[in-house]
Amino acid sequence: MKLIKSSLLNAVLAITVFSAFLISCKQETEKKADAFDEADKIIQSINIKQFDNLTLNIKDLGAVADAKTLNTKIINAAIDSCNTAGGGKVIIPSGDFLTGPIVLKSNVTLHLEEGANVLFSTNPDEYLPVVHTSYEGVELMNYSPLIRAYKQKNIAVTGKGTLNGQADNNNWWPWVGKERYGWKEGTLNQRDSINLPTLRKMNEDNTPISERVFGKGFQFRPTFFEPFECENVLLEGVTIKNAPFWVIHPLKCNYVRVDGVTVDSHGPNNDGCDPEYSKNVHITNCKFNTGDDCIAIKSGRNNDGRRVKIPSENIVVENCEMKDGHGGVVLGSEISAGVRNVYVRNCNMDSPNLDRAIRIKTNTLRGGFVENVYVKNIKVGQVKEALLRINTYYGTYANQEGEFVPSIKNIYLEDITVENSGKYGLLIKGREQIPVENVSLTNVHIKNAKTPMSVENSQPVIFNNSTINGKQY
Repeated sequence: MKLIKSSLLNAVLAITVFSAFLISCKQETEKKADAFDEADKIIQSINIKQFDNLTLNIKDLGAVADAKTLNTKIINAAIDSCNTAGGGKVIIPSGDFLTGPIVLKSNVTLHLEEGANVLFSTNPDEYLPVVHTSYEGVELMNYSPLIRAYKQKNIAVTGKGTLNGQADNNNWWPWVGKERYGWKEGTLNQRDSINLPTLRKMNEDNTPISERVFGKGFQFRPTFFEPFECENVLLEGVTIKNAPFWVIHPLKCNYVRVDGVTVDSHGPNNDGCDPEYSKNVHITNCKFNTGDDCIAIKSGRNNDGRRVKIPSENIVVENCEMKDGHGGVVLGSEISAGVRNVYVRNCNMDSPNLDRAIRIKTNTLRGGFVENVYVKNIKVGQVKEALLRINTYYGTYANQEGEFVPSIKNIYLEDITVENSGKYGLLIKGREQIPVENVSLTNVHIKNAKTPMSVENSQPVIFNNSTINGKQY
């Protein structure tokens, strides 16, 4: 009798545990469904208004399409006129128009017609006087971005034309200090004591931004498109080539859409799109072929990020194509204020020169947090290193060890196929003090990984109907 009661009790316990497991799975599925419902709400919240009070064609105003004559004053005067009129559109027609920095103003659309080729001057002096901007997650006074907006609303750059930064191994790129980008022994570069070491020290010492003055005589390359503290930003349809530095950099912005943009730029630090301290961002229908990360979500470097305290959040990436790059969708490394609520779906990533598909990178100088990352319906052809890499020991400079242990949790991958995952299927390197939490794979199938998994200082990865090299986990 005791044996029967014991067997019945065990059966009841087993059914109870199994029922709880089923409920947990159901809740997890509902949670993921709700997550992408939230992504749709973010998309719907972005409503960039465009105005047509005044339309000006720069050629009618005297702009010359000979790739030699500087048209900076004409373009910016047209933008000012539209802004003064309460809003409007500045049209750049077909032709090769040379310019210095373009300054966008509220309620103005800069529209590039098909065949328009905007060539940005390679003379650094054209990007002076210095302006409030940022370099690798640290604010400073530096050369103006090629296209800049500061504290504006309802700004747009649209059309089928091309924006060409004309950076190459003779212009801008040598300042990185690498021979493959044209640097020559004996010439100045960003690693010299007057440059990055000085800026890093200013960051550590919380030096006021007004005293972080660089520009002429220094080697900090400008970003390409940088709306700073702007609301309702649209970048649509254009092709961007040959950037000096980061390509699309919404900084402290709210409500941003990047739609149908092609980034083809293989220079140093040529990240495709880097939302930083920004929220409610929609990146869709874009093509990235870059010299660095295709998309890198950031929130400040070290003390600067902790000073600003604005996480990047509510970011949706969908229907994009990633070719060359260090990562397809990346979070970090400048991530000290944290990143949350990132949604990635319906993307294709494939190139022998794409290192990883999804990447999270930080260290104990950066610290910060990453939470609630949802990745769904991704096709990965070939990557060099891994489908997913989480690295809390990231560093390309000197000592990267500090006192700010990062927190990484709630990373959900679903409905993903990988044809060739390179060195690893999954590569996770957390910290013993705060292990990585809740990494989940559902319907993920990874092929041709030399090593299926390398996982350190992480809760066990959760597998649901997922395989690596044909083996069910």
